[in-house]
Amino acid sequence: MDDNNNNNSDHCLISCRLATATATATAALGLLVAVLIWGVLRSRRRSGGTKRRYPPAVGTMFHQLYHVRRLHDYHTRLSRRHRTFRLLAPARNQIYTSDPAVVEHILKTNFDNYGKGSYNYINSKELFGDGIFAVDGDKWRQQRKLASFEFSTKVLRDFSGVIFKKNAAKLAHIISQKAETNQSMEIQDLFMKSTMDSIFSIGFGLELDCLNGSNYEGSNFAKAFDDSSEFILLRYVNPFWKMMRFFNLGSEATLKGRIKVVDDFVYKLIHMRVDEILNTTKDSEKKADILSRFVQESRKGSEALDYRYLRDIILNFVIAGKDTTAGSLSWFFYMICKHPEIQEKIYEEVKGATTKTKDDATVEEFLTSIDDEALNKMHYLHATLSETLRLYPSVPLDNKVCFSDDVLPNGYNVRKGDIVFYQPYAMGRMEYLWGKDAEIFRPERWLDESGVFQPESPFKFTAFQAGPRICLGKDFAYRQMKIFAAVLLRFFLFKLADEKAVANYKTMITLHIEQGLNLRAFAR
Repeated sequence: MDDNNNNNSDHCLISCRLATATATATAALGLLVAVLIWGVLRSRRRSGGTKRRYPPAVGTMFHQLYHVRRLHDYHTRLSRRHRTFRLLAPARNQIYTSDPAVVEHILKTNFDNYGKGSYNYINSKELFGDGIFAVDGDKWRQQRKLASFEFSTKVLRDFSGVIFKKNAAKLAHIISQKAETNQSMEIQDLFMKSTMDSIFSIGFGLELDCLNGSNYEGSNFAKAFDDSSEFILLRYVNPFWKMMRFFNLGSEATLKGRIKVVDDFVYKLIHMRVDEILNTTKDSEKKADILSRFVQESRKGSEALDYRYLRDIILNFVIAGKDTTAGSLSWFFYMICKHPEIQEKIYEEVKGATTKTKDDATVEEFLTSIDDEALNKMHYLHATLSETLRLYPSVPLDNKVCFSDDVLPNGYNVRKGDIVFYQPYAMGRMEYLWGKDAEIFRPERWLDESGVFQPESPFKFTAFQAGPRICLGKDFAYRQMKIFAAVLLRFFLFKLADEKAVANYKTMITLHIEQGLNLRAFAR
């Protein structure tokens, strides 16, 4: 009960901050309109009289602040009118696109001209630091190369598979207790804790045990981590955040405190883990977790260990593997509860793919049958997860900064310093990409006539990025989601606690369900 009150208090606090920021932006709008007009006139002067063609201007960045609670739906409405458009800002254009040709241009064809840039680095450095999601150039290439190698190893694949199954079993037993007593549960919170346990074991080689709540420090870290993600996102729509940070006010003051909780916890674990690695014998130091392998790689050089860099690398890994998977599983369960016939199809498919186990098998016995062969047979489950990600992508909005003047495939000019956003959330709802039923949840669109899963172009289905920065953990994410979904749907039937409930997202870097997802489970 106290947790619910705390969550409601946090929600109200954040809502008040959003309302305050909106009111402030409205009050300042008159002054800033003049700045915007000056910026437009300045850009015309910079063109030197050369005729340039820019995407249609449909508003300003302050409209985003006004629509922040339903930001992605606001962008979707604009995208239905213009495949590529811009919002005016004092220093640069903010260009938004749902055009796959433009997405391919910025993520692949002209990759070197688009990157994170100083804009994204400054916005996110307190949380992301110099991790792979915040940097360009040599730092990005170094981390990408090492991460690419690690993700391709059988050692990490086998190690992660064991961790996924272990935490899926723990979650299944908790849900079983809820089912026996006919209690509803907030399943998004359970997924967040379970995926945090999984990714922490894989990343740090340590048991966090958020799911059972036995580790207070770990739970406190997880809460601070989630809050930090939300406050970082606000910087992209709040033009006054730097002023708020300077005076240590509002969300920026809160972010500072949350980051301290994150850093204190992570640095403590890194120091403990490094000491353990350095004090082990050569024969026993071959660890499978990501931190150990990065430390071992760093030891090959002559330089001292950079603890800040290790912190950034591992936290980016946690961000990639925890929030995205938990959010996707939450939306997946919401949609199959809204479509019970789909839930039944997945149940039948899972049973058919795991014929090695008996009908009365325990959770643990069933999990032994979940190998790659069984997972690869689950085409309908894979299609349903992909359909979920089409409509509810883990990262609903992403951007790249233009490093030098460019022309997009649609003929629009982009200036150096402009930001080009591509929109996985809006793109999943475009009829010109997915047909008249674009907003209908239909897993069959991913299957051929034989029921075999057929992937789409990553420039159309952008849930995992594309080009050189395509998500290295894509296969790991699907594997974890399929393991969790398979075991839970094999043993339980799920229904919404309130059959009429409609889930809305919470505006964050990743797409979470606002106020969680309350379900009831029934043993099969």
